[in-house]
Amino acid sequence: MTSPASSVLPPRRWILDLVATALVVGVSIVGFWPTFAGPSYLPAAIGALLLGLGIAVLATWRGWGILIVTGLTVAGYFVFGGALALPHTAIAGFIPTLETLRLLALGVVTSWKGLLTTVAPVAAVDGHLVVPFLLTLVITVLTASLALRLRQVAWALLPAGFMLVLVIAMGTPEPAFPVVQGFVFAALTIAWLALRQLWAPQNAAISVSEVDPSRAAHMRMRRLLAGVAVLVIAGGAGIATSAVAAPVSPRHIFRDVIIPPFNIRDYPSALQSFRKTVRDSLNDTLFTVRGLPKGTRIRIASMDQYDGMVYNVTNGGPESSSAFAPLRSNMSPDAEGVPVTLQIEIDDYNAVWVPETGAVSEIDFAGDRAEELQRNTYYNGGTGTAVATPKLKSGDSYTVDTIIPAEFDDDQLADVEFGTVPLPKQSNVPEELTSLASDTVAGAESPIEQIRALETFLAEGGFFSHGLEGEVLSRAGHTAERISTLVGGDQMIGDDEQYSVAMALLAREAGIPARVVMGFYPDEEQDGAPVFEATGDNVHAWVEINFDGLGWLTFNPTPPEDKVPNDQNTKPRVDPKPQVLQPPPPPQEPVDLPPTLPDDRESEDENLNLAGILAAILAIGGITLGILALLMSPFIVIGAWKAAKRRIRRSAARTADRISGGWDELTDRAVDYGARLAPGGTRAEEATAVADSLTIPTVTALAERADAEVFGPTEPTPEDVDAFWNEVDGIVGGLSSEAGFWKRTKARLSLRSLMGDSAVSQQLQSLKDAAAARVRREPGTIKSTPSPSSESETP
Repeated sequence: MTSPASSVLPPRRWILDLVATALVVGVSIVGFWPTFAGPSYLPAAIGALLLGLGIAVLATWRGWGILIVTGLTVAGYFVFGGALALPHTAIAGFIPTLETLRLLALGVVTSWKGLLTTVAPVAAVDGHLVVPFLLTLVITVLTASLALRLRQVAWALLPAGFMLVLVIAMGTPEPAFPVVQGFVFAALTIAWLALRQLWAPQNAAISVSEVDPSRAAHMRMRRLLAGVAVLVIAGGAGIATSAVAAPVSPRHIFRDVIIPPFNIRDYPSALQSFRKTVRDSLNDTLFTVRGLPKGTRIRIASMDQYDGMVYNVTNGGPESSSAFAPLRSNMSPDAEGVPVTLQIEIDDYNAVWVPETGAVSEIDFAGDRAEELQRNTYYNGGTGTAVATPKLKSGDSYTVDTIIPAEFDDDQLADVEFGTVPLPKQSNVPEELTSLASDTVAGAESPIEQIRALETFLAEGGFFSHGLEGEVLSRAGHTAERISTLVGGDQMIGDDEQYSVAMALLAREAGIPARVVMGFYPDEEQDGAPVFEATGDNVHAWVEINFDGLGWLTFNPTPPEDKVPNDQNTKPRVDPKPQVLQPPPPPQEPVDLPPTLPDDRESEDENLNLAGILAAILAIGGITLGILALLMSPFIVIGAWKAAKRRIRRSAARTADRISGGWDELTDRAVDYGARLAPGGTRAEEATAVADSLTIPTVTALAERADAEVFGPTEPTPEDVDAFWNEVDGIVGGLSSEAGFWKRTKARLSLRSLMGDSAVSQQLQSLKDAAAARVRREPGTIKSTPSPSSESETP
């Protein structure tokens, strides 16, 4: 059975509306490209586009209302969501599982937050495809349905424009195609509007019946080509203008105000636990690593900020290497080197810093706490540091997929300059380090020679000691006072903690990009073994220097462990210019450091985090509620409209008007169920039409009763009104019970009865009722059924 919509619309209208919908929605889909850093999201988005077009076409062809369209959209989301948005959770990649359905249901609310709180580019396999799939599906159904059903296609452009703006707001500061995207969207919408106007028969500029058809076609084509020429000229002017007048202000998006719920300042520096790890876990197995390549080091944390008290990891920002973000797949898409997979099992290790190495691509936890750790672990791609907020503990295990970068010797680095990377400013650095750094690298001719000069100065000029029982006194810590004592004393005595910090500070004072790294690596005898056991005996700290195009390379400023001071040897320090060394600063100076500043920043960041999260929840909730309200609003409006009309009729001031309103209620419901009533007919004629269309014999007697009550000499009693309405409700209830679900739903959402109740018909009804009242009050009037010729229409 073909619905009226499909029989009225010409085929070219269907093709135009569907193609135009696909194109305008496709322009918005392109905006996801920078967020996913490539086309990985296109199968989900294009699949949703085709699915939405199919739902809109089917519903329009069958004449289904908003309730059925909503049901089909929800069903399509859950049936095809596994294959298109969550294939890794589906059987064979397309059959939905219970986990697939659970994630799809939760994704309607949570996927927006996940996309906005993950640093772009996001990975498709982490569930982020739900956003483009869901958004494209809903917008396509709305746009195509409105275009196929309404005469004015401009209404269909509202959801398409909303999607374009939303995709931009949820994207990255770098737009996909800033000029082309906007121009194409505008050109498509204008062309769509023009073609719809041109093909509308009532708006044709030339009547084919009055002129030669070939001439009319020629003139239409000329108008179309003129419109295309205007679009091309305007677009060319816009592109040329944008090339010389690019906007200076930054592009503001949702990500600018939403901060991931994590603050690295909540955790002490990993380097502060260095001496404790050596002292308390010297022979204890902290964790084991399987698959560690020879010469590779396990990293705990990379620290790039010094404040005079501690070397710490930064949380990201304009002056740091990167920012912490939740775990995702493909976290290092641009890394080059040898791919390696490590199996790490935690024993006595208990800390938030996650052991890993290289440029980490993915971390996959296992065990009882796998889901908790996976959800609450954050990774900083710039520093290569991972933090698990619940803390790792005995029994935890995980797999690390990483890329091990290549190694370079001094000959390969001879002509390589230092890299340019954003690093936080150092503060409260001992004053003597500035001149010492300058003098140490003064004779070096290349960047690598400068680094070797700093490394040699410390490694060959100092002695090693952890300060444990039986060893030479060596205080722990790396404050400004401790580093000043190290380089300014008669002998340099310390371990990895002090020497790595000293070299990093010297390098930074010389303008060299440097940072301190703490971790573990085996000695020469165990290097390359199948299983590496990390203990307090093989914990280390070293320095990394950034070279242009090569990344961060490792250097070791710590003297050998067997180089210990004694009473017979003297300090063999290699001072390039000893006279530049100044007396150590008084130990009171570090006390003057303002310790409350980090707390103030922490409070500000916490407030900002809370505000950002609340804003994200409100924004996402508003978007979801807005889409649901947009889908359900026609159904709600239609039902409320019909209920209001029934209430007005049932509670009219005059009882005769209530009888007339009861008949109107019956005919309205009959029209919704498919009855065809001729305009201007009497109640008897309407009863005949209803009885023929819907097979309701009792409706004829009810029409005669209504005429008798309305035109009778006396007003009907309230009991007569109640009895009449009960009979009306019985007939309407019979229609509902005999109809199937789809026919009943279609009748409830039908607009035919509402559209027939115009202002003109209401005025005619008022005039008719007034005349009937006058006739009823004239003496000698007989209460009888008037003839059809003397009766007015009751709408």
